[in-house]
Amino acid sequence: MRMYFPQEEYEARWARVYEEIAKRRHDVAVVFGRSAGTYERSGDIVYLTNFCSTHSGAEYDTPLWRARGYAAAILRGGEQPDLHTDEADTPRDLVATDRIEWHWDVIEGLAQALTQAGVEGRVAFVGSDFLPVKQYRCLEELTPGIEWVPEDDLVETVRRVKSERELTCYREGGEIVTAGLDALFESLFAGCSEAQAAGAAAKEVISRGGSYHMIPLSHGERIRYFCRNPLTGYSLDTPKEGDLMRGWLYGPIWQGYWLDPGRTTVRGLRPDEGQRSLVEGCAAIVDAVIAAIRPGVLVRDVIALGDRMTEAAGGGKDQAAQMWPIYGHGVGQFWEQPWLGADVLESVERFEEGMVMGVEAFLAHDGVGSAGFEQNLIVAAGGAELLTKTPMIFWD
Repeated sequence: MRMYFPQEEYEARWARVYEEIAKRRHDVAVVFGRSAGTYERSGDIVYLTNFCSTHSGAEYDTPLWRARGYAAAILRGGEQPDLHTDEADTPRDLVATDRIEWHWDVIEGLAQALTQAGVEGRVAFVGSDFLPVKQYRCLEELTPGIEWVPEDDLVETVRRVKSERELTCYREGGEIVTAGLDALFESLFAGCSEAQAAGAAAKEVISRGGSYHMIPLSHGERIRYFCRNPLTGYSLDTPKEGDLMRGWLYGPIWQGYWLDPGRTTVRGLRPDEGQRSLVEGCAAIVDAVIAAIRPGVLVRDVIALGDRMTEAAGGGKDQAAQMWPIYGHGVGQFWEQPWLGADVLESVERFEEGMVMGVEAFLAHDGVGSAGFEQNLIVAAGGAELLTKTPMIFWD
């Protein structure tokens, strides 16, 4: 067993992060991560060190332990990160830094390390968006000489454009998630229940060494809802001939890198006129947005194109369209900037070569139902390099 990425990949990441730290006029940064059965905020620590905690029960403190499931990396002096974790006897061949300490109380152990190193004054704090208030208050009390300055996007800014090794990883992940999504719809077409189809998709991903977060499915009279059964994502129900059916497969599919493709079709592949218009219209939005994405293109211009396409296709909104008023987002260790939505775009941004994106659309027509699609792609010099290759339209 060994790390997927070589050591020099991590050293190059550290160098870029130190450049960003200096750009923001800091000398020291403390980067938090949370894993322990979750993934949404594990990315910065995984990116910097390849560490992921195997604990669970992250929010349950006791007289013995505190901040279980959390880890923190101290970056100072241009050196390799000092990693502080909750996990004993971490396999050293699976972590990129040699400087690892574990603690029953991660917050106290981190504070002691900072004090012993003489760290004072302004320190970049990466993790204010998820570290619990009780843990942050404790950290403040234990480090009275430090002024904590929130810089939650510090590492994400660096990892937005992927290295060549990361892009290779993404291509491998694209093959895995495509096999899973193919199996999902092959099972639905064969008359399987949602649960059986999800099982087939999961088998394909796991047997290839991958992982996933959720396989959300819906069909028929509940197609307007993203999941027929929100507790699991899939139900024991089976789509009938002529039902609209929609499925997604998403999560940290390969080496912690996020992929999230989705498709909509009709059981039996004989759509009526309304179903065909809905499904093909929704797919066309995604296709058009992808065709417009190139290095240097303004993100807001692509959003405007998506808005025009959606209006031309009928413009109706289902549950998913209301929750995610976007045409996509960057991906990496999880969702990343830029967000392809007029209401969530934070600044004037352009697409850059080496970004990896998820491009999506949701559409609803009264009396017909709703549809959704998503593709994953690399932003390349000549346009989009598709990673998810399951057909968009299954008929004709």
